[in-house]
Amino acid sequence: MTGATDIEWRPTPSEVRAKGRRVEGYVATFGSVADLGGGLTETIQPGAFREALQNQGDILALMDHDMSSVLGRTRSGSLTLKEDEKGLAFSLELPNTQAGNDALALAERGDLGGMSFGFHVPKGGDTWEGTKRTLNKVDLREVSIVSAIPAYPDTTIALRHYRHIADSQTRLRVLVLAEMEHWGS
Repeated sequence: MTGATDIEWRPTPSEVRAKGRRVEGYVATFGSVADLGGGLTETIQPGAFREALQNQGDILALMDHDMSSVLGRTRSGSLTLKEDEKGLAFSLELPNTQAGNDALALAERGDLGGMSFGFHVPKGGDTWEGTKRTLNKVDLREVSIVSAIPAYPDTTIALRHYRHIADSQTRLRVLVLAEMEHWGS
């Protein structure tokens, strides 16, 4: 069983639009290259979310990956997700809560940092060519509105659960070791 600490997070460029209390846009776009630092790059292939959406359990919408700031969920219908030719599109009806009101105010002013998503990579779900990783299939756990993180932030943010590691080469080694441990190598 994979624990919460094994979840990977990826901020992505996004266009979040507010329409009433609904925000819409893209959680992830296909073919864009994310620079994760230390020479490590990552690209998401079309179809990477397809299986996760077909077997959709309850995917959460959060504020800044904070499990105490739930903005919506697929189970209730307040969050809808769909994969199209551009990427993973979302539509979220914001709740009348402090987190929901904060997200709405930031969206209306155009101050949101973007979107991010938390995921696991199932066995065989990615391929590596040197330091280039391609995500072919992901097990989507949550999507997050990020209030202050710009698109494709530095590695410290992209790998927030390794925040205590300062050196980019060390971060790269830790990521590779974590992947090897995940795959049982």
